[in-house]
Amino acid sequence: MRFGGIVLLGMSLFAALPMMGQKADKWSYEGKEGPLNWGRLDPSYRICSVGREQSPIDIRGAKLDKSLKPIEFHYLSGAMTLTNTGHTIEVTPPAGSYISLDGVRYDLVEFHFHSPGEDPVKGKLSDMSIELVHKSADGKLAVISVRLNEGRPNAVLAGLWEHLPKTVGSSDKMTQLMSPLGLLPMDRGYWTYTGSLTAPPCTEGVRWFVMENEVEISREQLRAFTALYRVNSRLLQATRGRKISASE
Repeated sequence: MRFGGIVLLGMSLFAALPMMGQKADKWSYEGKEGPLNWGRLDPSYRICSVGREQSPIDIRGAKLDKSLKPIEFHYLSGAMTLTNTGHTIEVTPPAGSYISLDGVRYDLVEFHFHSPGEDPVKGKLSDMSIELVHKSADGKLAVISVRLNEGRPNAVLAGLWEHLPKTVGSSDKMTQLMSPLGLLPMDRGYWTYTGSLTAPPCTEGVRWFVMENEVEISREQLRAFTALYRVNSRLLQATRGRKISASE
């Protein structure tokens, strides 16, 4: 089995950027405040309309890049806090989990969920996706996206879903410990490109790493999320000649 050159060393958005739940009254995934109009809803959202490196994009035509270095995962077990932001379920881990990219540390700030998944591969969307958002000391962002499709129950999600906050603005903190490592596929090859946040303010310059392999989620687990958020994914954005690279 190939592990995509990723080394395992250990078993919200954002500190300096708006949280997913902020300005919840200003944007939505549907209607007049939906994705097509985000750039006109607030001056700080303008790049959602005029940006040249927006996400998500269709993962298609990726070229193998043997120079890509392994991602080192240093994720710790801890009690997670789940928040219903009005746009998604956002999970905040205790401090200490991070990844290393080319020798640079990116701390895990939060992770959240989209249905359907936001990262199609050759035009095919997954049932759901997890986006793990990381931030370096100098403010740069890196997002690891994991695609989920219906299949067997997911043990880590089962623990998280026991604490799903049903009301917008509410939070629930887990009592049991869990590691975000359990949300990643065993085979960790990835595609990578430069993009943006997929929700306002659509900040660009984000390093995206989309896992090549999918993770399974049961129909019941999927329905538990879609009962809260039936559709919370951004429309595909133009690639505009951007290079998509694939790890070994």
